Amino acid sequence: MISGATRLVGLIGDPVSSSLSPRMQNAAFAARGLDWAYVALPVRAVELEAAVRGIAAAGFVGANVTIPHKQAVAALCDEAEGDSVNTLVFEGGRIVGFNTDREIVSGIEGSSVCLLGAGGAARALIPSLPGEVRVFSRKGEWPPDAVGADVIVNATPVMDELLVRPEGRHTVVDLAYRADGRPTALVAAAREAGCRVVVDGPEALVRQGAAAFERWTGIRAPVDVMRRALTNK
Repeated sequence: MISGATRLVGLIGDPVSSSLSPRMQNAAFAARGLDWAYVALPVRAVELEAAVRGIAAAGFVGANVTIPHKQAVAALCDEAEGDSVNTLVFEGGRIVGFNTDREIVSGIEGSSVCLLGAGGAARALIPSLPGEVRVFSRKGEWPPDAVGADVIVNATPVMDELLVRPEGRHTVVDLAYRADGRPTALVAAAREAGCRVVVDGPEALVRQGAAAFERWTGIRAPVDVMRRALTNK
């Protein structure tokens, strides 16, 4: 039950209706016995600054930021961890931005990366990707080419189209996910090819979400609970 003492965290993006973050984060708050609630907040680009400053003024603890606002919101921060952030903390009248997306690729090894996408999600990952990174986008170099790469990362929202075909030697990371749990075209192809390391969208969501949870609460995230929340409807 939400009460007058409940602390609030939001998800800012457009769209956010199919996001699994509220389910995951609210399960995490409950597991740690916190009187907190996580709510989805659909925000258009023209409303971004008003929305961020409004929820900060209203007493929200912080927020996650998703497509298409990760770069724009960094410019609104008093302090930001790079030029693309996905996690905000409101404290002492200041807006502090963090890049917990980097946790998605923590520990990923390789010498060359084929990165699909050039938006905020891609920019957040680049500093933490191993080796040489080739960026492919429809506004730049296209079509994507994974020849010579040992890591393929999809930082676009594309789920149904196989933008590049993985081989068994590839490590594959896909940020996109379906709310019903079905694998994306890239994840399905990676598993069929026998790729040894496949980080799918739900796992990516958990990795960045756990780091965000810890930024807001200051306590260890219940990662297993968060993973189960994404598979138990």
